[in-house]
Amino acid sequence: MIELLNTIAYYFQKEYVIFATVVGILIALCSALLGVTLVLKRFSFIGDGLSHVAFGATAIATAMNLTNNVLLVLPVTVVCAVLLLRTGQNAKIKGDASIAMISVGTLAVGYLVMNLFPSSSNLSGDVCATLFGSISILTLTDTEVLICAVLSVLVVAAFLLFYHKIFSVTFDEDFASATGNRAKVYNLILAVIIAVVIVVAMNLVGSLLISALVIFPALSAMRVFKSFREVTVCSVITSVVCTALGILISIVASTPVGATIVAVDIAGFALFCAAGLLTRRVKA
Repeated sequence: MIELLNTIAYYFQKEYVIFATVVGILIALCSALLGVTLVLKRFSFIGDGLSHVAFGATAIATAMNLTNNVLLVLPVTVVCAVLLLRTGQNAKIKGDASIAMISVGTLAVGYLVMNLFPSSSNLSGDVCATLFGSISILTLTDTEVLICAVLSVLVVAAFLLFYHKIFSVTFDEDFASATGNRAKVYNLILAVIIAVVIVVAMNLVGSLLISALVIFPALSAMRVFKSFREVTVCSVITSVVCTALGILISIVASTPVGATIVAVDIAGFALFCAAGLLTRRVKA
């Protein structure tokens, strides 16, 4: 045990470990804030769709040799988030169909671009790293950490500023519109925030595992708590703890960062399910 603690202390003297932990916690915080709303609105799959969009945009940015992929990936993902919202409200193209259409299309285009304009000789490694995350979270620069911090602060500020509006739109969009709230505007704000979170989270878990950061903490909190505020707070705490623990395990055990974080989230979900079951039996 002492040897393990010494190993952990040694790694946390490294700047890259501190950067990875800070960015991971910020991403976990933002993902959990949105996760509850997305799950309740049955929009959980939109994160997966936008992550595929981000993959395609990243492939194009890499082919263009852009020094900062975010300059292209962020606006493209935001535009697609708005398109998903618009097409999802179209009677001819339902929400799930529009998500599938855009996500599959951008994933295919991204892989095609990576084949036509490979950035290295190890194409399969590049694809795997982009889809499932890589050691890029451990090689973050000061600029990348700053960008992540600024975007995270904007996401949290937007959520807190529009908390009551998001709450009303989440549970009864028609009633919110009838009482004078501009539901479409707040749905649009949600879509933009989701896109920002997806782009920021790509370095941490890769494009295919981003949905786990959004879904698992929210579902875990819902096993025990019932009110929107309680579920949101519990979801944030659970997400931050699981992400920090996942990063720590991945560093010490030399396992993939993204997959390790998701595995910890799954374990957390199992614990919350057990706690919820136990609580219901005690009350009965």
